[in-house]
Amino acid sequence: MSGNQAQSRAPSRIRFAVLVFLGVYPLVTVLQLILLPLTQGWSLPLRNLVFVPVMVTCMVWGLIPFIQTRLRHLL
Repeated sequence: MSGNQAQSRAPSRIRFAVLVFLGVYPLVTVLQLILLPLTQGWSLPLRNLVFVPVMVTCMVWGLIPFIQTRLRHLL
């Protein structure tokens, strides 16, 4: 490695976990505010059948890429 090339450091897992938590908590809260009234009276497994795919989609295509690109400097 030449002296001009910057060494990249591995992202901190604990910082990544904290940033994910800080993103997931409000996301879960908002999704519950939206979805719980729409699924009132449904059993828990059916509610989760709606909630979990929405949550995972938001994380995989929204939250995680946002953290890895725009918040990379905090890792």
